[in-house]
Amino acid sequence: MESSRGTVDPRRLRADDLRFLLAVARTGRLVAAADALGVDHTTVSRRIAALEKGLGTRLIERGSEGWALTDAGKAVSQSARAIEDALARVVEAVAGQGAPALHGTVRVSAPDGFGTVFATPALARVRRQHPRLQVELVTATRQLTLHASGFDLALAIGRPAGHRLVTEHLTDYALGLYASDEYLARCGSPEELADLREHALVFYIESMLQVGDLDIERHLPGATTAFSSTNVFAQVEATRLGAGIGVLPAFLAHRAQLRRLLADQVDIRLPITLAVRREAVTHPAVRAVRDALHHEVAERTAELLPE
Repeated sequence: MESSRGTVDPRRLRADDLRFLLAVARTGRLVAAADALGVDHTTVSRRIAALEKGLGTRLIERGSEGWALTDAGKAVSQSARAIEDALARVVEAVAGQGAPALHGTVRVSAPDGFGTVFATPALARVRRQHPRLQVELVTATRQLTLHASGFDLALAIGRPAGHRLVTEHLTDYALGLYASDEYLARCGSPEELADLREHALVFYIESMLQVGDLDIERHLPGATTAFSSTNVFAQVEATRLGAGIGVLPAFLAHRAQLRRLLADQVDIRLPITLAVRREAVTHPAVRAVRDALHHEVAERTAELLPE
């Protein structure tokens, strides 16, 4: 299906088909793209197929986590953003809006806890400043892949690498051992690390963990969990209810009024990486969200890295 640029007839291309490509690029799913556009998924598939035929090259390919753009698709998508922006400016001009406003949709992927507590306020601020902008937050604690798709901007624990993503360090955050007063009254408080063998720990499900930096063996060798969950909020709640000693982010544990244990022996620091798909780096809305995230963590460093 490959073709040289010289054989492409611009008259055979429909600019509106580019909207369908952008929707798939943002969601990574045909059904999700169809929902966003108000059509059925067969229409999305048909319109992208028509665009591929007109250009003579494959624009999307199926991956392990959905549909991802090919290199040609990335180049086309970047140009399509400019067309989308131009259409929005036309609408603003007709409506008599003097100052340009951000518009379109920005999808952000983030871990459950950090996404809720830090990304949500940042996104809400951007929305207040730009009412025509649509923001979507997808929360999941998982590793970014080299063929990452389904987002414009992603926050991830650790330092993912890949030529398809532009990454930067956003912040570090602290994890420690926490327990409820009720648990400590019932089971006692560990005086040293070796005492943890006599206590129930609360953390992620090891066999389902998708982020290597959260492997408990790295931080507490020999430790085993008695209550496990893929959701950090479930871990916090289980700890609050006395199910065990939680290995929790400080910013969540403090909100739940849990007591810190062995602070001088267990002080885990992990990085949060901000990643942007290369074709989205220059988009004004993506830049606005990136700046808002940097502002949020700068203002709240004490929550992320308490003394």
